[in-house]
Amino acid sequence: MWWFYSGSYSCCKQLLLYYLTLLGSSYVISTYGPHQRAQMTGDILLGGLFPLHFGIASKDQDLAARPESTQCVRFNFRGFRWLQAMIFAIEEINNSSTLLPNITLGYRIFDTCNTVSKALEATLSFVAQNKIDSLNLDEFCNCTDHIPSTIAVVGAAGSAVSTAVANLLGLFYIPQISYASSSRLLSNKNQYKSFMRTIPTDEYQATAMADIIEYFQWNWVIAVASDDEYGRPGIEKFEKEMEERDICIHLNELISQYFEDHEIKALADRIENSTAKVIVVFASGPDVEPLIKEMVRRNITDRIWLASEAWAISSLVAKPEYLDVMAGTIGFALKAGRIPGFREFLRHVQPKKDSHNEFVREFWEETFNCYLEDSPRFQESENGSTSFRPLCSGEEDIASVETPYLDYKHLRISYNVYVAVYSIAQALQDILTCTPGRGLFANNSCADIKKMEAWQVPFSNCSEDCEPGTRKGIIDSMPTCCFECTECSDGEYSNHKDASVCAKCPNNSWSNGNHTFCFLKEVEFLSWTEPFGIALAICAVLGVVLTAFVIGVFVRFRNTPIVKATNRELSYVLLFSLICCFSSSLIFIGEPQDWTCRLRQPAFGVSFVLCISCILVKTNRVLLVFEAKIPTSLHRKWWGLNLQFLLVFLCTFVQVMICVVWLYNAPPSSYQNHDIDEIIFITCNEGSVMALGFLIGYTCILAAICFFFAFKSRKLPENFTEAKFITFSMLIFFIVWISFIPAYFSTYGKFVSAVEVIAILASSFGMLACIFFNKVYIILFKPSRNTIEEVRCSTAAHAFKVAAKATLKHSTTSRKKSGSLGGSSASTPSSSISVKTNGNDYDTASGKHRPRVSFGSGTVTLSLSFEESRRTKTCPQNVLHVSKQKCTLFLVLTFLFSVHLFPVGGVPKLMAPRLKVEFSDSPMEFHK
Repeated sequence: MWWFYSGSYSCCKQLLLYYLTLLGSSYVISTYGPHQRAQMTGDILLGGLFPLHFGIASKDQDLAARPESTQCVRFNFRGFRWLQAMIFAIEEINNSSTLLPNITLGYRIFDTCNTVSKALEATLSFVAQNKIDSLNLDEFCNCTDHIPSTIAVVGAAGSAVSTAVANLLGLFYIPQISYASSSRLLSNKNQYKSFMRTIPTDEYQATAMADIIEYFQWNWVIAVASDDEYGRPGIEKFEKEMEERDICIHLNELISQYFEDHEIKALADRIENSTAKVIVVFASGPDVEPLIKEMVRRNITDRIWLASEAWAISSLVAKPEYLDVMAGTIGFALKAGRIPGFREFLRHVQPKKDSHNEFVREFWEETFNCYLEDSPRFQESENGSTSFRPLCSGEEDIASVETPYLDYKHLRISYNVYVAVYSIAQALQDILTCTPGRGLFANNSCADIKKMEAWQVPFSNCSEDCEPGTRKGIIDSMPTCCFECTECSDGEYSNHKDASVCAKCPNNSWSNGNHTFCFLKEVEFLSWTEPFGIALAICAVLGVVLTAFVIGVFVRFRNTPIVKATNRELSYVLLFSLICCFSSSLIFIGEPQDWTCRLRQPAFGVSFVLCISCILVKTNRVLLVFEAKIPTSLHRKWWGLNLQFLLVFLCTFVQVMICVVWLYNAPPSSYQNHDIDEIIFITCNEGSVMALGFLIGYTCILAAICFFFAFKSRKLPENFTEAKFITFSMLIFFIVWISFIPAYFSTYGKFVSAVEVIAILASSFGMLACIFFNKVYIILFKPSRNTIEEVRCSTAAHAFKVAAKATLKHSTTSRKKSGSLGGSSASTPSSSISVKTNGNDYDTASGKHRPRVSFGSGTVTLSLSFEESRRTKTCPQNVLHVSKQKCTLFLVLTFLFSVHLFPVGGVPKLMAPRLKVEFSDSPMEFHK
């Protein structure tokens, strides 16, 4: 590495060797390796990286031997013209009196040979020189030939090479401006902090390619890309564009100039056998050249090529012998620019005049296919190691030979190089004209242009840089260089400066407050561990415990009149169904799984239908018993226990069939709801809202029928039925489930399950409390009311009411009939029934009082007996009051039969609106 430091080598040898040892780098000089350079000293140095060769010679490396630098092959005339554009721009700036006056720009330009390894060798020289320069060695040694730091690098050409160079230069904040690297990956400022370019990214080119294919209505294409950072991202963007347009890619292949012959032939076979006639190639000229050669050899002419800008105008492909195969190629090219005076500059190049540019000698030899007299390759040809060429003088006319070097009609990459150099010069001009106190550095200070560091390229833009979390926004009526920074929308982010667009967060993520990154959304469901879930679970367990307690009470007191009067077998089934109702609410708690989603609604629906069916059958049975005047065999059959259970089964079976059809056609399943910004709700997709409506609707229909029968039987003896309480429970049921419908459809996430759990618990507690709590209270705390006499008393009172109504109805009908037969001459006096027990009506034989029943003017004596009560028994006040007598069912039935069997004078006289019953102690009245 002696060539790095010229005269400073002698005074700094030991220190330099030590530093390079730390770097771990070693170089071996070869014929045309990285030791070649174009160099001009100056106050400020610019670095340059250009592909002056298309590649390196293939060589098997011996891992046991010392590594050697590989040889670059195939001179690139266009790359040399790009290098000349940089030198021309620097000389033009140095000759300017307005731009950087009294400042001389120098340059150090290296050949990358279109490979990463050679580019890194050259880049290390920039970095090492800057490190040595920062040590201020002039104080310790007489370094007369001091080389300043490289403040910026122009290059490289290929995206793969620029990516590697940018990684290294970014560590030392050395600015890099590429003139031909278009990979979209290089736009990532977090990874490539100091990288800039004067060429647009490949995203626009990939979109344009897809637009062309769509325009010609092609839908079956082949995609080929170079296996590097240029081809892979470019073809990836192209594939996305094709997917959006529903265009199919038959083959998707990678290619490289270093492929073996059999790999190229295999690729050509696949292309030749494909039915797709359009080939889209996103590659560089050197990479695509082997494939083109093979296609020409096979004379495959029925293909249309779509070329990216990297090879569309490449001299490697634009050859007459390729015309038959490549005719009709559609290619992309960069916008050309004008460089005044550049044509003359190119024509006046000569080896003797341009001694500072070592690449001119090789250019001259390749242009005229000769060797200069003092050329190292001339000596190699004499030794037989290279092919023979004649000598050339160096005075030949460059215009007499046609090469890509003088193809200056459309300057594209050359113009990008020219602009890159001028952009650095403009930045230096801003530093030179900086006013102290208004600078960009610490305390608003300005940099010393003579001792400037590479990280000091000053701000000179229309708009401030957009920070991460924002994007560039267009300002109306302003140039594109002027923009406003717009904050990314919620759910979007940007993690680098000057982002053109904000990227959307994945479905399971959301943007943070600054919109600089995405974090995973919180997953929510009605959990067992949250307070709300715990409260609901406690209520459900409490319901199960209370229902189990009622079952225990009913089993313990199963032979008591209260339990018998409530149809204990159906009561057991009803209580079991309530346990199922409370238990079904627990399935709604916890993370929804497919099996829980399919189980919870059927479990709830079947449990509630079973419960309401039992209530319906109980209420209907008692109503039929008390409305029947004389029980018949048909009634006994209808009231049988087996038929009651059959009715319960049939009602429940309908609900079971609804659930089976639902689960078969549209089974519920768990799914993640991403509609809420920062939360993922795991809920159940019910599969069919209609099926859920049928399930709840059928339950409500049964509840309505049950409510009807309960309301109709509300005046029956309260010991025989819970009509009033059943009515209340059904009202609670309707209020809960009518409120549930709007609440269900207006809530979201875990609250949907919570609403249904609350509805299930509220209606279950309502039925449990209204139907059973009163009976449990009487059984446990009022045992005096749980007797057969209490039941008979309330039954007798109900019978008197029924008889009075029947008698009144019958007398009204008879009066209408008699009025129609006898006219106005007949009149019916008001009648009354009186039952009297006094001393005159005493049967000496039996020793008991004999009551007398009077029907109008006549009196009929009934054979009824009453036993004196040992203690006063009080029947319900709203029905009948009896003192010192027992109300018995025998009295009621005998009285009903006597009314119908003993009319006076053949005409019924029981037409009075008042029924009066008198005993010896005190009279009492029952009003109809």
